[in-house]
Amino acid sequence: MARSRTDNLNIAVLLPCYNEAATIGPVVQGFRATLPDAAIHVYDNNSTDGTALQAMLAGAHVVRERRQGKGHVVRRMFADIDADIYIIADGDGTYAPEDAEELVRTLLTERADMVVGTRRGVHADAGRHGHALGNRLFNLLYRMIFGPDFTDIFSGYRAFSRRFVKSFPAVSGGFEIETEMSVHASRLKLPVSELELDYGRRPEGSHSKLSTFRDGAKILWMFAMLMKETRPFAFFSAISATFMLASLGFMAPVLAEYFETGLVSRMPTWVLSTALMMISFMLFTAGVILDSVARARAEQLRIHYMGLERPSALKAPLSDAGPVSRAARPGKADAA
Repeated sequence: MARSRTDNLNIAVLLPCYNEAATIGPVVQGFRATLPDAAIHVYDNNSTDGTALQAMLAGAHVVRERRQGKGHVVRRMFADIDADIYIIADGDGTYAPEDAEELVRTLLTERADMVVGTRRGVHADAGRHGHALGNRLFNLLYRMIFGPDFTDIFSGYRAFSRRFVKSFPAVSGGFEIETEMSVHASRLKLPVSELELDYGRRPEGSHSKLSTFRDGAKILWMFAMLMKETRPFAFFSAISATFMLASLGFMAPVLAEYFETGLVSRMPTWVLSTALMMISFMLFTAGVILDSVARARAEQLRIHYMGLERPSALKAPLSDAGPVSRAARPGKADAA
């Protein structure tokens, strides 16, 4: 990575943590060795095992976020920290700090706003078969709904530009935050890249906080809400089609009887089918109207994103060599 492009860049490493005392120390030390001039921020999410103390002893800036959930932590991080490049990773040791330099290199050379470290071997190391199956199904569902931009939407190892971070609304509260990041990039057609990296196992004494069914249900709900917000025509058209099929199902025998005898003996069924058809038309109309609203909102987000200044070092001609940067400017959180 060219030093001329990174000398004036501030890099921040962000580590959201909940009960990761067994791993956070080596993780912080690993990032400090890889990116010696970067500022390392650990946000402790109500840990009860000494995570904050271990992070401070390792040399990280530590802040506490009281709202429980990774999404709340990421929202606080993005609001607090002012930097040119952001790297976010988990504090459990499953992501190698040594790969951070390659993430930054890719962000610069590809002129991307987000680089996702896709997890090599995630299906083998997901911890439980339910997690591995969920990864496959949700990634397939994402590509069907939002497009083929990503192959691993749940990766927690990513690098961002300042323009991405400061234009990202971050409304999620839990582990579904990575899905929201991916949808934000797909929605605004931001330049993104993927980099395949090794995914490690948790060390002895460290436990996953994911719940296969509870968090899977939250992510599925987030998919539905994001589809409603970003693709309302498709969302409401699908519901409209369901009501229309139900209406036609109830209507068919009544019409058959009418054409055969000229009578309608099942009037309640006819009324129900008519009501379902009206609801179908109303949902379709709502989808058409909300689609225009969603397009206007996307345009406003895009204008806001374009209005954020890009650091001059990121505009320099591309080149290669040398390692990393100067430290991130601490935000308000450093005083906390």
